Amino acid sequence: MPRFAANLSMLFPDLPFMARFEAAAEAGFEGVEFLFPYAFDPAEIRQELDRLNLAIALFNAPAGDFDAGERGLSALTGREAEFQASFETALRFAEIIRPERLHVMAGLAYGPPAQKTYVDNLIYAAAAAAKRLPNIPLVIEPINTRDMPGYFLNFTEQALAVIDAVGADNLMLQLDLYHAQIMEGDLSRKIEALTPRIGHVQISSVPDRNEPDAGEINYPHLFERLDAAGYKGWVGCEYRPRANTNDGLAWFAPYARKP
Repeated sequence: MPRFAANLSMLFPDLPFMARFEAAAEAGFEGVEFLFPYAFDPAEIRQELDRLNLAIALFNAPAGDFDAGERGLSALTGREAEFQASFETALRFAEIIRPERLHVMAGLAYGPPAQKTYVDNLIYAAAAAAKRLPNIPLVIEPINTRDMPGYFLNFTEQALAVIDAVGADNLMLQLDLYHAQIMEGDLSRKIEALTPRIGHVQISSVPDRNEPDAGEINYPHLFERLDAAGYKGWVGCEYRPRANTNDGLAWFAPYARKP
């Protein structure tokens, strides 16, 4: 059975961020993930994880000025020094919080120069992470063009080509099934083919990005496919609740951690 991590950037939005950890534990999640920890004390986050016996599946390296619309720095030519400085911040936080994966966002970019910059920056990041965090792989995630127009990485094959070009053992694919369904479909076969290279999975309904209990994707079937393919990582629940988070967790009841 997959292990599920509540995405605290999207679930329990009525609570302050630091209160969402306890809400996730009380709902039966074994782990959590979130976009960015950088506005908080990493030691306080680690303490809360330990107190509640929660794993931390993943968070993102800094993505530039996110509030202004930036969505990553690693493919942005001319900002390599800024990327390296921001990745140093990610490493410092990860050394304390100890996520199982660290996601590096590409950013809004296109063309051959961006491809070279992206690969070069990921080579740098993979080497730095291997030295400082040898047990924490990096992941990159294809994102659909409808939700994030202009994002550099959109398809799984494109991501695999980048991973191959980087050539680092600690760089893997983050497969968000919501994005993959919108851009590619054929999710069962994709899981079967890609599982050895998948470092993290995320879920939500398509087309509305709500609870994974309606819409185009049959998630119970895909959870079985993940098990059959031997996937042992986390499934991040990165969706927008239709209303109150707890009221929408009927889909999760068969998988919840029992008291």
